[in-house]
Amino acid sequence: IPLRPSVHQKPLGSLLLQGCSVCCKSSWNQLQDLCRLAKLSCPALGISKRNLYDFEVEYLCDYKKIREQEYYLVKWRGYPDSESTWEPRQNLKCVRILKQFHKDLERELLRRHHRSKPPRHLDPSLANYLVQKAKQRRALRRWEQELNAKRSHLGRITVENEVDLDGPPRAFVYINEYRVGEGITLNQVAVGCECQDCLWAPAGGCCPGASLHKFAYNDQGQVRLRAGLPIYECNSRCRCGYDCPNRVVQKGIRYDLCIFRTDDGRGWGVRTLEKIRKNSFVMEYVGEIITSEEAERRGQIYDRQGATYLFDLDYVEDVYTVDAAYYGNISHFVNHSCDPNLQVYNVFIDNLDERLPRIAFFATRTIRAGEELTFDYNMQGGGGRGLGAGTHNDMGHEDPSPRSFKMLFLTPSLLSGLLDSCLPFADPFIPNHWTPSPRPSYQLLLRLLGEDVWLKS
Repeated sequence: IPLRPSVHQKPLGSLLLQGCSVCCKSSWNQLQDLCRLAKLSCPALGISKRNLYDFEVEYLCDYKKIREQEYYLVKWRGYPDSESTWEPRQNLKCVRILKQFHKDLERELLRRHHRSKPPRHLDPSLANYLVQKAKQRRALRRWEQELNAKRSHLGRITVENEVDLDGPPRAFVYINEYRVGEGITLNQVAVGCECQDCLWAPAGGCCPGASLHKFAYNDQGQVRLRAGLPIYECNSRCRCGYDCPNRVVQKGIRYDLCIFRTDDGRGWGVRTLEKIRKNSFVMEYVGEIITSEEAERRGQIYDRQGATYLFDLDYVEDVYTVDAAYYGNISHFVNHSCDPNLQVYNVFIDNLDERLPRIAFFATRTIRAGEELTFDYNMQGGGGRGLGAGTHNDMGHEDPSPRSFKMLFLTPSLLSGLLDSCLPFADPFIPNHWTPSPRPSYQLLLRLLGEDVWLKS
C-alpha cells in the first residue's frame, strides 16, 4: 500500500457506541477507508496511527513522462475521482497494478498504432480505455470471487477477458445441482448397495447391477462404458463411503477451470488450467429442470433472441428439459464444436427416474492445460438430443445448428453455414421447392440434427 502524500483530508463525524454490535453491510475494506477518512484509529479493523495515512491504489487512470520521470494518475480506493492525484512512480508500491496497467497499455497501442512503446502523454481516448479496462477487471474479479464462494466443488474458477470490455454476464446465477421447476418432483432412491468393495467385490453387481447395467469406472475413476450407456453410481443409501470408486460425478468438478473471452467472436468459453486424462469426468450440465411444454414456450422466446440453453432429457422419454439460461454452473459457458473433446453421459445417483438423468461430460481424449473445452450441442448421449442453437451473443455460445424442434425448416443461407462448419465437402445443391433432402451429402447433417429436416429456397 503506497503512501499518499499531501492529500486534503475531509473529517467525518462519527458516533461511537460502547458494548453495541449491529449487522454491517459495508465490507472490511470500506470500513477501513471510513476510518482513514475520519482520521480515526481502530485496532479491530487494523487501523493504527502507524498506518492511518496509508492509502490503497484502486487503479491507474493515466500516464505521462516528464524529463524521463514517469507519473501516474492514481484513483485512490475510497475517494471520488475528483481526488485522484498524479504520483511519481517511486511513490507507488503496487507492483501488480503497475504491471497490468502497462500490459493493457501496450496491448491497446499495438491494436491502435501497431507499436507498443508508450508516448510521453496519452490521448484522452486511450486513457479512458485504460480506466474502463481497470473497472472491468475489478468487476470480473468480484464475479470470480462470487463464483468461488458459491461453488461446492474442489476445482477453482478463474475469469479472464483480454479481448474486449465486456464485464460479467447479466442475469446469471451459479448453482451446483439441478434446480427443480414447478410441478416436478425428484424422488429419492429407497435402497443402496451392501458392498464391502464396490469395484473388486460388488454384491449383486452393486448399484449398476441392480439396474441390470455394467460398472462404469476403472480404478482410476475413468469411464469405461461406451457413449450411450447409462452410468449408475452409488447413492446416499449405500453402505460404501465417500472414497468408493463408484462415486465420481457426485464429487463434482475437480479441475481448475477458466471462463475466458474468446478472440473469434464466440463470446465466453471455458478452458482447463490442468491436464485432463482421457475418459475422466470433467463437469455436469446443470440448470433448471422444466417440463417439455415449458421448454417449448421458453424456446420460442430464446429463438427470437438468437440464443438457447435448453438440453432435452430424452434418454427414455421426452418429458423434461434442463434450462441453464439463468440458473447454471460453469457448463453454461462451454462452447459448441463439431470436433468436441467432451462426451455426454446420462448418470443416475440418488434419483433413478430414467426421465430425469444427470448430464455428465467426460473427456473424449487427453486434454492439455490451456485447451478450450467443447461439446457437440447435438451430441447423442443415449437419447439426449442436446442443446438447441442460435448464436449466444451475450453469454458466448456459437452453435451452428438450429434449435431441435420436431420439424426444422432451413433456409439456404442457414444450411450453407451448417455445411461449412460441419460438412466441408457437402454438395451445395439445394432444391428449389419444399422437399425432404434426398441427397447423400446431407445425411450426416440429418443425423447430427436428429430430426426431420426440410429445405426452403
